[in-house]
Amino acid sequence: MTGGVMIVESSPSSDRDTPAYHDWYENTHIPEMLRIEGFVSARRLEPLEGGSFVVIYEIEGDPEQARAALGEALSSGKVSRPEGVRLDPPPTVRYLRRLGG
Repeated sequence: MTGGVMIVESSPSSDRDTPAYHDWYENTHIPEMLRIEGFVSARRLEPLEGGSFVVIYEIEGDPEQARAALGEALSSGKVSRPEGVRLDPPPTVRYLRRLGG
């Protein structure tokens, strides 16, 4: 089993949208993500001083397969559109594979 993580950095689109941003992440987006094959947990982190919020999604199995499953979920509408998320610049997404896997 390889395993890895997907790390997403994003911000609310405005101070007014901050409550919607957090509500969407906690009550809609993370539950949707955890229904996608390979994604098994999520942790949200907030910056101590300015900057973006971070979500670390733990991936079990092959990160490339999880990435493909996420792409399929996005294109089929199984993952909702972001609410209150700044899209300019867009969120930063990185996939990382466990070393030695």
